[in-house]
Amino acid sequence: MSMSRGRGAGERLVVIGGDAAGMSAASQARRLKDPGELEIVAFERGHFTSYSACGIPYWVGGDVPDRDRLVARTPEQHRERGIDLRLRTEVTEIDLAGRRVRARDVDSGAESWTSYDRLVIATGARPIRPDMPGAGAPGVHGVQTLDDGQALLDTLARTRGRRAVVVGAGYIGVEMAEALINRGYEVTVVNRGKEPMATLDPDMGRLVHRAMEGMGITMVNDAEVTGIRTGDDGWARAVATRDAEFPADVVVLGIGVRPETELAAAAGLPLGAHGGLLTDRSMRVRGHEDVWAGGDCVEVLDLVSGQERHIALGTHANKHGQVIGTNVGGGYATFPGVVGTAVSKVCDLEIARTGLREKDARRAGLRFEAVTVESTSRAGYYPGAAPMTVKMLAELRTGRLLGVQIVGREGAGKRVDIAAVALTAGMTVDQLTSLDLGYAPPFSPVWDPVQVAARKAARAIADGAR
Repeated sequence: MSMSRGRGAGERLVVIGGDAAGMSAASQARRLKDPGELEIVAFERGHFTSYSACGIPYWVGGDVPDRDRLVARTPEQHRERGIDLRLRTEVTEIDLAGRRVRARDVDSGAESWTSYDRLVIATGARPIRPDMPGAGAPGVHGVQTLDDGQALLDTLARTRGRRAVVVGAGYIGVEMAEALINRGYEVTVVNRGKEPMATLDPDMGRLVHRAMEGMGITMVNDAEVTGIRTGDDGWARAVATRDAEFPADVVVLGIGVRPETELAAAAGLPLGAHGGLLTDRSMRVRGHEDVWAGGDCVEVLDLVSGQERHIALGTHANKHGQVIGTNVGGGYATFPGVVGTAVSKVCDLEIARTGLREKDARRAGLRFEAVTVESTSRAGYYPGAAPMTVKMLAELRTGRLLGVQIVGREGAGKRVDIAAVALTAGMTVDQLTSLDLGYAPPFSPVWDPVQVAARKAARAIADGAR
């Protein structure tokens, strides 16, 4: 049954998804329009809203002592601001022609229709669960929501054994490996790729591989998982590959995520090559005037390659929500795109990247020079100077910066922001060498490591032009 409104009532905004993008959109729209002008109804199938999914590995690992520290705004706070937030309620159907959504109470199973004037889809992403025996067994965990994190901590609390296997070695995989090491587990990471961190080129991934082994993590690369073995009680007991079996008391899936777009696809909304919703720069779903989408369920424009990408990051989701809320609230805002910046760590190793990898550049039809340099985070003579490796890609002929990857110890990771700004500005490596960056021995060598790489790349471009 459809909810109705009396004559003279304002418009209704319906938001599907109560995390970063969805509630940022709802909150920004509320700032611009009061409840008399815009009623806001938000549906969230979980128990929590507006939380940092990126912080879950650090909560699991004990660096963040309390789950509530990850919650930026509680359901009660949203409701106090005039948002009708309905927890444990899952939207199961979008009726575009009827301008309504069907929602189901997760606990009671009761269903109802809610009409909308404007719709925001912020359904996020879901952990990839491989289609193999045992993937859904108790003791096997994906880590995407606070509910997922709590379920994993509950398993760790009841598990007597101390053997953990992480499947996958991307950002989630390496961060969860660190979390489990911090919990005192013996950790094995089983990775399908030749090296961990496929978001890096293999030569940089090899540095991560060596460092992780030095931390006591067993790395198994080039290994395809074929199944999860279970015990008589049905719980996961081992991870099997074609060649071996790795005993496990807990299994964490760190294979990555996919856009959660089945609902949108069933409604006939447009999806891109990566399965994410396609939007214009205002975050409006293409071809649909009153439907917006943001966060991990959409694809975004890569400003370096000019192609669409799927990147699941809270930074993007919050920006998408701000843009959507501004537009729904009667203002004007756009999201221009990304350069693909990401930073992570495993124990004391910092891993960062922005722009294109070698295979990305080739796929985009670009010719380039790639250079690698070794440097330190501080002046070499200053206490605490730590090594770092910087890899840089620059376009042939033009010298345009295409991408940077950094692996090192303290002080390495956030240096990638220099390159992110340069990429966004369309700078050349020659221009990058001339940037007036901050210098003092406790912070940097005289030539910052990023600029050392830029100098080497500029020379390679000049030599190639001769």
